[in-house]
This record gives sequence, C-alpha cells and structure tokens, in this order.
Amino acid sequence: MLIRPATPQDRPAIWSIIGPVIRAGETYTLDPAQGESEALAYWLGPDKETFVAEEDGTILGTYYLRPNQAGGGSHVCNCGYMTAANATGRGIARRMAEHSLAHARTRGYRAMQFNFVVSTNDSAVRLWQSLGFQTVGRLPRAFHHPTQGYVDALVMFHPLDH
Repeated sequence: MLIRPATPQDRPAIWSIIGPVIRAGETYTLDPAQGESEALAYWLGPDKETFVAEEDGTILGTYYLRPNQAGGGSHVCNCGYMTAANATGRGIARRMAEHSLAHARTRGYRAMQFNFVVSTNDSAVRLWQSLGFQTVGRLPRAFHHPTQGYVDALVMFHPLDH
C-alpha cells in the first residue's frame, strides 16, 4: 500500500470516501447535509496536509494532518482519518495512523491530539490506544449520535518527543 500526498485528481475518490462517512453522522461533527464542494474544501483545506492510501491504483483511505492550535499550541498536531466502506478491517486506518505519526515527527510536532473521538467509535478508540494514545479527557454527552443518542467524546493524546 502506498500513502502519498493527495492531488487535485484525487478529489472524486476522496469524496467517495468522506461523503458517506459525513452523511452517516456517526463519527464526525461535520454537517451530514453538507455537499461535496464544502466537504472537500474542509478536508483539503490550506491549513492541512492531506494524504491518500492507495492500493493497486484504488484510493482506499484518506487522512489530513494540521496544527491543532495556532501560536503556542502549534507544536501539537491533529488529524482526521476516513477509510472507504469496502476497505474496513484491512488495516488501512492503522497504516494511515502509523504514517501520520511518522510524518508528524518529521514536521517537528511534539505531540498528536484528537480533540473529539466519538466514544461509540470502538474501532477507532481501540486503534488509537494500541498506538499509544491516552484518553486525557471525556466530554460527557458531547456528541449527538443518530441512533445512540447523546454519547461521550474523548480527547486523546500521544507525545511525539524524540
């Protein structure tokens, strides 16, 4: 599997991945009703480095990396990850997460923080924990899940100091 920077030609493939995830409304705080152009503008925004995971010419996942905060918080990065529905369970998310941790280190980030991991996203929570992330905060009933109602969101943190 190849993980590489996203190009403008990847926009349709990225939309085919992020569109269904956003519309499901189960793991991201993005408006499920937003359209393609708005979603791609967010995912590919100038504040982010966006990557795709590609296998045999097919894009199976995408992630972005950006500073979590400006100024005094810019040494901590933040990421978002999405995998194609037909590629779940194949280790795509793990490979993207490992790539993002390594890439963040090359960019000089000292830590990675996920601000809002929906607690019902069990596979993501398990993955982040297996990669050394610690839950440093819990936001009670901060996310309105479309089928499970109000659920907690987690703040997860991983130091990257060398």
